[in-house]
Amino acid sequence: MRQVTTLAIIENESEVLLAMKKRGFGEGWWNGYGGKVADGESIDAAMVRELAEESGVKATAYKQRAVIEFFFKGTDLIVEMHIFEVTAYQGQLIESDEMSPKWFKKTELPFDKMWPADKEWIPLFLAGKNFRGRVIFDGQTKTLLESEFHQQDI
Repeated sequence: MRQVTTLAIIENESEVLLAMKKRGFGEGWWNGYGGKVADGESIDAAMVRELAEESGVKATAYKQRAVIEFFFKGTDLIVEMHIFEVTAYQGQLIESDEMSPKWFKKTELPFDKMWPADKEWIPLFLAGKNFRGRVIFDGQTKTLLESEFHQQDI
């Protein structure tokens, strides 16, 4: 089963906005904002919608920077995640029932409380690279088994 998802990462020159996932898939980990693309919805529209639902802000300047496929060994789940850099938004950041926001210095990201592959791709993202990647997790333990990333225009 393939799920197409989005991930929005809001950043400025020195900081990145992450949010603590309070429930559901990825609960207890810091992440960007995102979720599933609805039937008939464009990937860009899904990113804007998910960001607004989870954070209270609307992306006004953004660019897709990466696509990563996540495989979960022992399951039929494949997550195709489209990652966006958000550099401007309107509105006031809020805590939602799903996400609790916090700004982190780019040099002090909480990788020990993030998805295990994040420490491999987020530095590429923060360096301004566009890329594609493939990540394999154990479907039960969510242990990182394998990952690869290569720079590529999106």
